[in-house]
Amino acid sequence: MDFIQELQWRGMIHQMMPGVEDQLKKEMTTAYLGIDPTADSLHIGHLVGVMMLRHLQRAGHRPIALVGGATGMIGDPSMKSQERKLIDEKTLRHNQEAIKKQLSRFLDFDSDAPNAAIMVNNYDWMKDFSFLGFIRDIGKHITVNYMMAKDSVKKRLSGESREGMSFTEFSYQLLQGYDFLHLFQEKGCRIQLGGSDQWGNMTTGTELIRRVTGQENAYAITCPLITKADGGKFGKTESGNIWLDPRYTSPYRFYQFWLNVSDADAEKYIKIFTTLTQQEIQDLVAQQTADPGQRPLQKRLAREITVMVHSEADYQAAVEASQILFSNQARDILHRIDEDTLLAVFEGVPSFRVSRADIEAGIKLADLLVDKAPVFPSKGELRKLAQQGGFSVNKEKVTDAYAPVSTDMLLNDKYILVQKGKKNYYLLTAV
Repeated sequence: MDFIQELQWRGMIHQMMPGVEDQLKKEMTTAYLGIDPTADSLHIGHLVGVMMLRHLQRAGHRPIALVGGATGMIGDPSMKSQERKLIDEKTLRHNQEAIKKQLSRFLDFDSDAPNAAIMVNNYDWMKDFSFLGFIRDIGKHITVNYMMAKDSVKKRLSGESREGMSFTEFSYQLLQGYDFLHLFQEKGCRIQLGGSDQWGNMTTGTELIRRVTGQENAYAITCPLITKADGGKFGKTESGNIWLDPRYTSPYRFYQFWLNVSDADAEKYIKIFTTLTQQEIQDLVAQQTADPGQRPLQKRLAREITVMVHSEADYQAAVEASQILFSNQARDILHRIDEDTLLAVFEGVPSFRVSRADIEAGIKLADLLVDKAPVFPSKGELRKLAQQGGFSVNKEKVTDAYAPVSTDMLLNDKYILVQKGKKNYYLLTAV
């Protein structure tokens, strides 16, 4: 597999330096990608770079995942309008371990293969540098004129922020440049990978290597920043980022994000976020064109990436949960799914808190859904709808409006799902 050709047909190359293809053809090559450790989970915005590392390893080269412990303490000014908060070493170490665990779903860290991935933290080599030592040994090689010419610096200085740019942030590109120099010298790393917004920082690294070592065989490859077909920001929803950690984004919600992308986005994303072959993707595109209603691109994309990030079991559970609203096995599914998935499926439906004591005492449905939780305006309306077969509890039709409620009805020992007509759902929480 040719790494560059693979990235090119997938639409994953924005810029690359001359000579990088010859380097990759010449020998097994080590390349690194920097990852910001300001959270203990990656989000899907990180996945483009992670997939670059995955393809690199599949092509027989060695990936390095660099957790930016030192640079994360400063904050990259690229594409930012404000300086961000700094984090402490204990938090960095915790975040690093969490990120490595997630990356292990994409990369082989543990085998004895010569191209097994490694993870490094730039805090480990930066923490012992003195300020005077760094500006004497490293800073002297790069001029202020060179640093000021970078777009990330120019945009920040000419931006609307009255605060300008701190010296801390200004030094970021020099620190990132030194990362490349250190990995070049210590790990034989020849290529840096990153997003297109990193090009200025990355070329500072190749320039620093050239000036310090006199060698020209250091290169940079960037991927385009991913956007949606409508111009919106990729990976952002009303509830925030789509995270890889199920504590922050449930597998169901993660699956739903990919399942609901537009046709145009699905065709682009399936190339970037899966390892399906060109032929497999072309076949799926043809199926989509022939019968768009079946949405084969979205379904396959959602499957591939949910299994890769979570598991086959999580994928199957997400598919099952997606069928609750129209499956004839919905009642059984409701009693099987976990609380997070239940809440995700019915996110946004009207909800009411009811007394657990009332339920334990066997309160009648009509009293619960009219007096305690105003699902129905009157008991007469509830009784009429129940007689017509338009009322259900936990997806099971109820014809007796005065049937007693019991704790056996509680989903996850806490919730009752009420359906009024075909489309109106209400979630009761027993407290």
